[in-house]
Amino acid sequence: MVYVTAQTERTVLITGGGSGIGLGLAERYLAAGHRVMITGRGSARLAAVADRHPGILTFTNDVATPAGREQLADHVRRTLPELDVLINNAGIQRRVGIASDRSPWAEAQNEIDILLAAPVHLGQLLVPHMLAHGRPAVLVNVTSGGAFFPQPFAPLYSAGKAALHSYTVNLRHALKATRIRVVELIPPAVATELAGSGQAHGALPDDFCDSVFPMLDGTHPEVGYGPTATPEFVEQRAAERGAFDVLSGRFEVPLYGSGGRVEA
Repeated sequence: MVYVTAQTERTVLITGGGSGIGLGLAERYLAAGHRVMITGRGSARLAAVADRHPGILTFTNDVATPAGREQLADHVRRTLPELDVLINNAGIQRRVGIASDRSPWAEAQNEIDILLAAPVHLGQLLVPHMLAHGRPAVLVNVTSGGAFFPQPFAPLYSAGKAALHSYTVNLRHALKATRIRVVELIPPAVATELAGSGQAHGALPDDFCDSVFPMLDGTHPEVGYGPTATPEFVEQRAAERGAFDVLSGRFEVPLYGSGGRVEA
């Protein structure tokens, strides 16, 4: 089943949607006729997006904190009663080697909170809301090629994305009996401001978004581009999913039921 199509209006929420990949996807969902809300910490940046694209809703919010995530979830429940697509895209990348890192721990904790705690917590908060309306839905977690090829210049970023990859596999399993499909979007290096101004390199954001957008309909468990879409990489991920399916069958864990209940 195709879960999100250009012919059917859907409601889409994208965290970190003020620039880069998040904004590129928001523009494409809007052009396809969907209702789109983006979030981010920078109110001026979100206002600039709203000026360029009056159809995009914005919400200034910090997903790095539990209170910020709960605030966002409350806002979504009030304003987006039928949330069909959740894209956990907000990200940060500190470029600092392990041996040379002398920054306060709060900076590392902030990176962990944005990369891992935010998508995990938002999923817990919003999956019941997405199940409640009974429509097919898609939850997209944005990881990275760095989850599979650790980057010495960004070790905590690589670790955070690897952890999110692992969690996404388990989330897909937990939702397999429902109408929510879980997609892992795996960008390679894309020329955005992820690591700060002056650090952009890699694929052009428009090229990346043009390629992956049609594949975020829920029919592809993993979506990559360039080095994360080679036959070898795709085969490795398929083998990994097959091994997980075998292993997961050995354990009885609660799963979401088709009606949103948690069942043993």
